[in-house]
Amino acid sequence: MTDFLTQMAEKADDGIMFADADGLIRYWNEGCEKIFGFTSEEALGGSLDIIIPEKHRERHWKGWAKVLETGETAYHGKMLKVPAIKKNGEKLLIEFSIQIVEENGVNAGFTAIIRDVTSRS
Repeated sequence: MTDFLTQMAEKADDGIMFADADGLIRYWNEGCEKIFGFTSEEALGGSLDIIIPEKHRERHWKGWAKVLETGETAYHGKMLKVPAIKKNGEKLLIEFSIQIVEENGVNAGFTAIIRDVTSRS
């Protein structure tokens, strides 16, 4: 069953990623590669800043820290729509859901399911 679940996540058309508490990318599926243009080798271990437009980074990281600290987000169960950037610098609009991942009772980071909705705007 684990192999099946791994294949399902890897091959999903939607992006599936995990970033640890420091905002470093630890999982990046084929869907993320298609959406953002970074291979998993390029993304893994790097900062989420590779997909966050510079003018939105400060606000993003303030929110990130608050959610990690409190374990609460106003976006639980909702889709967020935000601007993002591709490897080639092209702007896009994405929708995503986030889930807090815990390890030994501590907030260890976030997983996200991502969809490019640029063509809908």
